[in-house]
Amino acid sequence: MSSKKSLDQIIEQMMETVRDSKEQIFEICEKTRKEYAGLEVELKDLRLKVARLFDKQDYKEMHARLARNRLAEVSKEFGKYSNEEVRKAYEHANEHQIQLAVLNQEEKQHRERRDHIERRLLELEDTISRAELLVGQVSVVHNFLIGDLREVGEIVEDAKEKQEFGLKIIEAQEAERKRVARDIHDGPAQLLANVLLRAELIERAYNDQGIESALKEVKDVRHAIKASLADVRRIIYDLRPMALDDLGLIPTLKKYLSSVSERVEDKTEVRFIVIGNETRMEPNLEVALFRLVQEAVQNGLKHAEANQILVKVQVTTDRIMLIISDDGKGFDHTEKKDDSFGIMGMKERVNMLKGEFAIESVMGRGTKLVITVPTSDD
Repeated sequence: MSSKKSLDQIIEQMMETVRDSKEQIFEICEKTRKEYAGLEVELKDLRLKVARLFDKQDYKEMHARLARNRLAEVSKEFGKYSNEEVRKAYEHANEHQIQLAVLNQEEKQHRERRDHIERRLLELEDTISRAELLVGQVSVVHNFLIGDLREVGEIVEDAKEKQEFGLKIIEAQEAERKRVARDIHDGPAQLLANVLLRAELIERAYNDQGIESALKEVKDVRHAIKASLADVRRIIYDLRPMALDDLGLIPTLKKYLSSVSERVEDKTEVRFIVIGNETRMEPNLEVALFRLVQEAVQNGLKHAEANQILVKVQVTTDRIMLIISDDGKGFDHTEKKDDSFGIMGMKERVNMLKGEFAIESVMGRGTKLVITVPTSDD
């Protein structure tokens, strides 16, 4: 279990690293977009300013040219104009020239800023394209890793489950052997020992008390032998119901569920419903289906503490459906417990039969098993 947790932690850390990288790239992309949008607005404003400056420059250039012409005229006809008029003509021409130079400098700065923004926008556009491509690639890698690494985790977990399931099978086999040995020891073995003891008492009773006492002992021995035989038959039935070979699945289930009902009549009501024709199937299939019902019913009695158990068998031309439901305490079938290997064993058995296995269970409301198995190879 610790190795599975370690693998899950490694996978989760890898996924987190990839997710963080994706988020960081996305943040860079968003910041670049914001800068791009801001520079676009500034560029648009600069272009308007440059256009207005061109108009101002044309206007100022015209006035500067007129002022220069006036200054040239005054300078040429210096004697016709007073010093004050000459000074004003010079100052006027100089003022227009300075204003024109300022406009030219401002226009140059705007053009340089515009050119810088246009180059920066090209760089940002390239960065955005690369970031979007990288986000897409990281997403593909992330999804690919999720699928493959999760699949690796599932394969490891499945292998571990199968290993644990194999160990549980061995444990179950040993437990079954112990149960059979205990049943034989507590049942037939004890009864046969009692028969042997009573057989020795028959002769003594005959010699000491006469024929009637001896016959009474014989009668008691006969009852003990019958009880021992019944126990032996019960043990054989639990190992493999002989009625399966003679009568088939449906009659054997009727007999089995009837005996269960008699045994637990004060605690649990066991009902049996058959839909369809009672046809014979392959012997191995009949045994497997009987064991599935037996396991489900025993789970309902032992673990679910059910008041009612319903076994429904529906037979069609090519398949058989088993529905075993109870009104017991229910359980979370996604949570793994020691007794969940019983469910796992049933699933494995159904898979080997190429069938379908479904389970529904609600805490406090009971459990329902639906098993569908094909009865032909077609």
